[in-house]
Amino acid sequence: MIIIDENIHLVQSSVSHAEALFEVVEQNREHLSKFLPWVQNIQEVDDFSSYLAKCSTLIEVGTEISYEIIVSNRIVGRIGIHHIDRHNQCASIGYWLTEQAQGRGIVVRACRQLISYAFDTLNLNRIEILAAKENVKSQAVPQKLGFTKEGILRQVEKVNDKLHDLVVYAVLKEDWDKTKN
Repeated sequence: MIIIDENIHLVQSSVSHAEALFEVVEQNREHLSKFLPWVQNIQEVDDFSSYLAKCSTLIEVGTEISYEIIVSNRIVGRIGIHHIDRHNQCASIGYWLTEQAQGRGIVVRACRQLISYAFDTLNLNRIEILAAKENVKSQAVPQKLGFTKEGILRQVEKVNDKLHDLVVYAVLKEDWDKTKN
């Protein structure tokens, strides 16, 4: 468990959270499906159970670390370090929140914890965050964290039968360390 503050913490992803996560997705389906390609594939609790089982496998082999975001004892989203490449010392961070939980700095604070962990414990050198060009709220996270906007991957992610451009943001360990001083 990672404690962000007295009301917010992260718990490692688990199949036992499938039902609660499914309910959160059901209540936020329209909001989440705007930019997340997997939402349409989650049609029942078993779909989330299967997905979380795959996450557990990725955690075991060391290519992912993922968490549920808990606010006041309720799941309001997920966050994780994905595509961990220990040879090249890089990874990406992905996240999503319910519509009601947005705008409170939850993801920014959670990202700070995960970025420090990635650099200090996993010995990574580069962290990326990719966000749809139209998803201004998601882009605000790396901007607030001091990431560098590196470019745009054109028409790279299909969501709702539309190919979206993704904006690439990254931070290097040396740059992150400067922000802590």
